[in-house]
Amino acid sequence: MTATTLRVVIADDERPARGFLGELLRSSPDVELVGEAASGREAIALIERVRPDLAFLDLQMPEVDGLGVVRLLKKELTPLIAFVTAYDEYAVRAFEANAIDYLLKPVEPARLRRTLMRAHERLDRADFRAAEEAERVRSAAVMYEAPTAASAPSGGYLRRIPVRHREDIILLAVDQLASVVADGELLHLTTLAGERHTITYRLKDLEARLDPAQFVRLSRSAIVNLDAVQRVSPMPGGTFVAILTNRQQIAVSRLRARALREHLFKL
Repeated sequence: MTATTLRVVIADDERPARGFLGELLRSSPDVELVGEAASGREAIALIERVRPDLAFLDLQMPEVDGLGVVRLLKKELTPLIAFVTAYDEYAVRAFEANAIDYLLKPVEPARLRRTLMRAHERLDRADFRAAEEAERVRSAAVMYEAPTAASAPSGGYLRRIPVRHREDIILLAVDQLASVVADGELLHLTTLAGERHTITYRLKDLEARLDPAQFVRLSRSAIVNLDAVQRVSPMPGGTFVAILTNRQQIAVSRLRARALREHLFKL
């Protein structure tokens, strides 16, 4: 093993694809394959344990996909990222300036070699800053959601949201959500039981993946589960405050008050 050897991990829920890419990497003299993961949750634990130089992440893993892995990784432990996808170039165009590369399945050896060379060049640069590199990829992951069963029009609405809790990844059931409140690019999720979690995501993107018959926007920064609304109190100026079963109080903007009345005030 030389000083320029790349320490690499693979994350892909499809064993044949994972095995094929693994064989290609093992045949590369400048690569040490230090781990493989069959899910996004496994990938997060693996990356934070072995601290590779480069991670190949499948974009379309269930529950925690490749972008979810990037969002949930600790910033200081985020390696260079190359996304792997069965979709055409349009699906990952947003990452061309952020991730080290993307690869289409089935991976071609010559294309993989270019990715590895690009990783070497990035790591060898005198001005390379791992933390800045990680932040660019994390920012891109917030701005774009990969095609998944949960987000596809025919795949139904989101059922679980992966959130980080200390060293664990929790799959939070959407029907246990009481509210989602935005604070910049941070979303504070509060459950019916009053538990709080924070994720990095855009409110409008999460809203698009929630069932509009169950979740309604109450203001520019808040979405609530209608089943969690216990009572609504009128305020001066034609607005309301929604009191939830977990004792949260969520202000309802004047523009959103009509939508709330249509959902709750009709028999």
